[in-house]
Amino acid sequence: MLNLLNSITAAGMTTGTFLICILLSVALGIGTALVFSYRTKHTASMSLTLAIMPAAIALVIMLVNGNIGAGVAVAGAFTLVRFRSMPGTAREIAAIFVDMAVGLACGMGYVGLAVGFFLIMAVMVLLLTYVGFGDRANGRRQLKITIPEDLDYSELFDDLMEKYTTGSELMRVRTTNMGTLYELQYEVSLKDEKSSKAFMDEIRCRNGNLNIVLGRIAENDAL
Repeated sequence: MLNLLNSITAAGMTTGTFLICILLSVALGIGTALVFSYRTKHTASMSLTLAIMPAAIALVIMLVNGNIGAGVAVAGAFTLVRFRSMPGTAREIAAIFVDMAVGLACGMGYVGLAVGFFLIMAVMVLLLTYVGFGDRANGRRQLKITIPEDLDYSELFDDLMEKYTTGSELMRVRTTNMGTLYELQYEVSLKDEKSSKAFMDEIRCRNGNLNIVLGRIAENDAL
């Protein structure tokens, strides 16, 4: 077991060790992409990035190993990436950090450490995702109701919320349509998912049949 924690490049880089490090980086990158896409929305570009990033980082570490000047220059170049990056979710940021750790370990020749770290992270992510750990939005819905400006919304839907939900909270109020309408945004937990149509029908009777949106809470809103 201790041998797995030793660097295979300690005696110097060869073609064989280079191929092992790069190919293992790609394999672990693909594995990371599959693990972090489990039961969550993801894009093809993000999956591709996670698949190839460890190999790129591994090669950079191989090139700058022992060269302080080159290391500082590469670090400066990597900081420019944030100016070309779209904001991501916390899960995507965590995936990138795992990818970076795997790439760094492979680049330094610690292939056993890289595999062990990946397996531990994969089991943790899959298990915590499966049990819904920390999922505040689990079972909760986002409800948006549009009402005319002359309606007092403070207690307008309280009885309906009590009838159809186990809990509700008014999160935001904003004006729309040049100030002639209000949009109320709630977070609600329905008592019964099958009652959503009846719930919306009763809301329609009070808001003048204006727009109503009932849907799942986006991941960014749930943070």
